[in-house]
Amino acid sequence: MSRLLILGAGGHGKVVADIANILEQWDSISFLDDRKELKEVIGFPVIGKLMDYKTLKNDFKYAFVAIGNSTLRLNWLERLHKEGFIIPTIIHPQRIVTKFIGIEYGTVIMAGVVVNAGTSIGRGCILNTSCSIDHDCKLGDGVHISPGAHIGGTAIIGSRAWLGIGSSIVNNIIIGNNSIVAAGATVIKNVPENVTVAGVPAEIIKTKNK
Repeated sequence: MSRLLILGAGGHGKVVADIANILEQWDSISFLDDRKELKEVIGFPVIGKLMDYKTLKNDFKYAFVAIGNSTLRLNWLERLHKEGFIIPTIIHPQRIVTKFIGIEYGTVIMAGVVVNAGTSIGRGCILNTSCSIDHDCKLGDGVHISPGAHIGGTAIIGSRAWLGIGSSIVNNIIIGNNSIVAAGATVIKNVPENVTVAGVPAEIIKTKNK
């Protein structure tokens, strides 16, 4: 029996479970979540807390992390990997994704996403509904591309960067690690690490404490 364990039963977890169910690759799908009041989510059982993954290795061959926070998501992926779980990529069937790309484990690609040739996508990324990534881009680990965001060709998006809803990145841009592009922003120049940019054109509005 092929069973999938999903860590995180929030809104993101619901979408991941829905896609996994559509794919029909697993006989059953279950959640782990630390909220005691949750017993089931969209018809799938919540069978324990996050740390219970250690006791479930014999029952679940596959596991996936559906936690929105990029740092936490990558940390949990590392734990599952060390424990010996198979961590799949989960890709909605209604997407346009060329076969000429590289995708690391733990990444989810949602409905309506377009990814063009030559792009590489790191571990634990979220390519959210109807975003697009043009040719020869590079996404680091833990990147989140929000719904309706668009990335031009040969861009580099650093690890744990987050591109907000409807944001646009022109060709040949570098977005630094841990940086945030606000919703609706248009980025026409490189963005350093650990900052938030907003506006049209995008400018730095906040710097994170390292």
